[in-house]
Amino acid sequence: MKTPIKRIVFEQLKSKLQGGKVLVLYGPRRTGKTFLLEQLKSYLEKKEKILFLNGESRIVQENISSQNPERLKQYLGNTSLLIVDEAQEIQNIGLNLKIIVDTLPHLKVIASGSASFDLAQKVGEPLTGRKKTLNLYPVSCQEIINNHSGHYYQSILESLLIFGCYPELFSLKSQDEQREYLLELVDSFLFKDILKLEKVKNPKKLKDLLTLLAFQIGQEVSLAELGNNLDLHKDTVARYLDLLEKSFVLINIRGFSRNLRKEVIKNSRYYFYDNGIRNALINNYNPLKLRDDAGRLWENYIVVERLKKQAYTPLFSNNYFWRTYDQQELDWVEEREGRLFGYEIKWGKKKAKCPRAWLENYSNAGYELINQENFLGFIA
Repeated sequence: MKTPIKRIVFEQLKSKLQGGKVLVLYGPRRTGKTFLLEQLKSYLEKKEKILFLNGESRIVQENISSQNPERLKQYLGNTSLLIVDEAQEIQNIGLNLKIIVDTLPHLKVIASGSASFDLAQKVGEPLTGRKKTLNLYPVSCQEIINNHSGHYYQSILESLLIFGCYPELFSLKSQDEQREYLLELVDSFLFKDILKLEKVKNPKKLKDLLTLLAFQIGQEVSLAELGNNLDLHKDTVARYLDLLEKSFVLINIRGFSRNLRKEVIKNSRYYFYDNGIRNALINNYNPLKLRDDAGRLWENYIVVERLKKQAYTPLFSNNYFWRTYDQQELDWVEEREGRLFGYEIKWGKKKAKCPRAWLENYSNAGYELINQENFLGFIA
């Protein structure tokens, strides 16, 4: 893709702008949040009086961190849309944005930053009731189809499963360049927020933990077992996992249970926000025909693409996996619209029957197999 891909979130950004509210844009590093905000500025600058600020600027920090309403009014002037990028760099940004929207209720505000984890910590409580949120994921299946075609998407599907969907990858000409990009992403950016903000005594343990999880996609994770393998206490493992989830590296899916005592609910399954990150951690970019983990790559890809669809549609759902101690299981369960929807995700064109206990014990439940013959309807 030589031209920047148009993102679905762009339309959501426009529609969610509201006076007296702060729209906070979150997401993994390097997913294009700043570029998206610059696009929005260009699109709206004829309709709005826009002030686009970079929170890394000392002058911006001095002015926006002021808690004096009159000084803030003077600084913002007749601005109708305030965009603050790298907002996490501004001291007390949550409290100051609260003062701004309370003082200037007509003003529309967007806040974002590369360190989404840091930003979320700083704006959460002060902006209770005064904010809306949007998550920007790596490029989705639907965005590729919208910008090109379904045929083009199918032609690059294997590459997406191996190298992932970060926006910059689509402008790189060779697989060697893509490998170098992912290596830089893992080594320089993946843990940046955590190491900056949290007391992590051994950063190498974070990477080791992720590497272990890379081989356990779609399987329940035991904190005690991970701790034994890493020589860490299980409480430390739990803390690291929580940090990795909040930093948009991992996705935590819990087990579903309502009726059966034999259902497994204590453990979690973890997925990566992007296949490319997962493969970079284990340094494996082999084509699918040479891999023994194609099924795990497929499941991770389908789960994350489904989450993108849920976020961008929007499709409101509680998400789980389901398994019983006698090994009846479903990879993906959605609780929505007063019903249960169970899905089994299979690589290739494999078939799978619905577990008997699922339909026998949940009268409002459905079942669908997701494989290469029908997956587009599930994620696009």
